[in-house]
Amino acid sequence: MLLTQARTSASGTRYWRAGSGQPVVLIHGVGLDATLWQEQMEALAPYYDVIAYDMLGHGESPLPKVDATLEDYADQLVTLLDELDVPTATVTGFSMGGLVARAFALLYPDRLQALVVLSSVFNRNDQERAGVGQRLAQTLEQGPAANVEGALERWFSPAFRQAHPDRIDAVRRRVTSNDPDGYYRSYALFGTQDRFGSDKLGAIRVPVLVATGELDPGSTPDMAHKLAGQLPNARVHILEGQRHMAPVEAADQVNDLLLDFLAKVHRPSLQKESLE
Repeated sequence: MLLTQARTSASGTRYWRAGSGQPVVLIHGVGLDATLWQEQMEALAPYYDVIAYDMLGHGESPLPKVDATLEDYADQLVTLLDELDVPTATVTGFSMGGLVARAFALLYPDRLQALVVLSSVFNRNDQERAGVGQRLAQTLEQGPAANVEGALERWFSPAFRQAHPDRIDAVRRRVTSNDPDGYYRSYALFGTQDRFGSDKLGAIRVPVLVATGELDPGSTPDMAHKLAGQLPNARVHILEGQRHMAPVEAADQVNDLLLDFLAKVHRPSLQKESLE
C-alpha cells in the first residue's frame, strides 16, 4: 500500500511519491483524489519515480480561486515539480486530469518528457455538451452529491458494481465529501474546457499515448482518435469492454499499457534488446 503516507508540499499540495528513476506524474479526475492511483503506483514504482498528487479543490490540496482556469491547475503541477526538484517528467492525466496534462504540455513544454491522456474529453458534440452542462447546473444547485449515482453507473460496469460494492461506496464517499466550491469550480472547467488549446496541439511534439474505454460514454473512443489526430507523435489504445474507471476496474490492463509506453519512451535500448 504505497498511498498511505501522504506528504504536503511547501505550497500546500498533498502528494505521494514512491520509487526511483525517471519521474512519472499521475493526475486524477474531477471529484476524486490521488488515491485513485493505488494500483498504478504499485505497478510503476519498481521502475520509476512516481508522483501522485491532489489537484486544486480535491483531497487536502488548496481550493482553486473563484475564477480559476486550467492554467492555474497546470501551474499547481509545475510548482510541485519545482518544490520536488524534478526538472522534467512524463505526465499522465485521467479524465479532468487529462485536460490539466494537456494544459501543462502547452504551457511548459520544456518540462515534459512524454504525455498520457487517459479516459479524457476532447471536442464534445452538441449532445455531449448539453449533458455535461445539465450535470454542471445540478452540481451548482445541489453540490457534489447531485449526480454521483449517475456518475457511478457511467464509470463502472454493472458487473463490477455488483461484485465490488465496497469499492463503489469508497468512490461515492470520496466524491460526496468534496468541498462544494472546489468541486464546482473544477467541474466547471471539466465541463467547458474540452477544446482547450485545440489550435495549438500540433506544438506538442513529445510521445503521447491517448487511451480510453471502448464503452466510456463521456470520454469516447471517437474523442480519443480525434485528439490523437491533432498530435504529431501520438498513438491510440482503446480498452476493450471498459467504461470510464479503467485505472480501477481494469488496473492490470492499464498498468501493462503504461509500462509498455513508458518503456518505449524511457528505455528504448531495452526494447531493442527484447526484440533481438
